[in-house]
Amino acid sequence: MNYFPKKISSNFKNLWHGFQSSKSESKQLVFDLLKPETAFEKKMVNSKAFKEGLFWGEPRFGHPEGKVIFHIQEVLFNIDIIATNRKEREALRIIAYVHDTFKYIEDKTKPRDWSKHHAILATKWLKSYLDDQVILDIIESHDDVFHAWNLSHRGDDVKAKIKLEQLINKMGDNLDLYYKFFLADTKTGDKIQTPVEWFEKEANLKVIKF
Repeated sequence: MNYFPKKISSNFKNLWHGFQSSKSESKQLVFDLLKPETAFEKKMVNSKAFKEGLFWGEPRFGHPEGKVIFHIQEVLFNIDIIATNRKEREALRIIAYVHDTFKYIEDKTKPRDWSKHHAILATKWLKSYLDDQVILDIIESHDDVFHAWNLSHRGDDVKAKIKLEQLINKMGDNLDLYYKFFLADTKTGDKIQTPVEWFEKEANLKVIKF
């Protein structure tokens, strides 16, 4: 499959094909696609562990773009639409950069060791750079709404409501920021939108349309 998000220009496609044959192009590709704006973002993209995670992934349902770096770029486009101020935008961008980047070292053997879930690994990595608990909590819990919705989808509404209530309590006054990231993350690739709609209804959120 030769998939590129529709928002990626032909120049980026050429850069990617160049990277496939020569990893010397990787740094340029990272800067061209993610466009780090702050000193902190530049520090992240220069981390070896971070860069390795950007180039993990093959096309699959939910992520037809394959590589994590292309998914992050789509999320960043959505953040530019959703964010209402500079501080919020900076926080959402950090979350976007890190949230899926450690899938490449996630342990998916069964039974699952959830301490090695990519969200936990990402949070632990970011703690060495950042002490913003709001951002860390959102990264650690960024898939929790999907898991809650999935419980409901499978008919276990009791467990779904418990999981959602735990998330709402954990986020507190930052639930709106969590929602904005979940929305930006979900409106990418070919992901189903039902989890967002379920979250908006069950948490009585002010719906954002774009």
